Amino acid sequence: MGLLSFIKGAGEKLFGASEAQAATADDLKKEVEKHGFNAEGLDIQVDGDKVTVKGNATSTEEAEKIALALGNTLGVAAVENELKVDSPAADAAFYTVVKGDTLWKIAEHHYGAGKGGKYEVIFDANKPLLSHPDKIYPGQVLRIPPLD
Repeated sequence: MGLLSFIKGAGEKLFGASEAQAATADDLKKEVEKHGFNAEGLDIQVDGDKVTVKGNATSTEEAEKIALALGNTLGVAAVENELKVDSPAADAAFYTVVKGDTLWKIAEHHYGAGKGGKYEVIFDANKPLLSHPDKIYPGQVLRIPPLD
């Protein structure tokens, strides 16, 4: 999957995390589980502001979401996603939210003018990391799947 970049000063604040240092591997595992993913068998390693995750995922989508759950936490600047996938699919694009963004605006940017209504595709692609289409924040990284 590769290396994903994040803004380490943005994201969920976990116990023990700071802008200079990511949370512990155990706390990051809890974050993955909080979003409903199985963290059993995941090998999460923390080196300063870089997190490496190894193990297995059922799909490319799940592997990407696990990486986002780890990266969208305070103190993480990069996630090296080395998860092996049982059912590979095309990788999604990733987008870092900036001030003033909405999912509609992001959909128009990625899918083309007049396609803002496809924001639901982006919202669905980021569940359960997103609980509502209006609850995005600057610095957050989102999955942007290709349109069918």
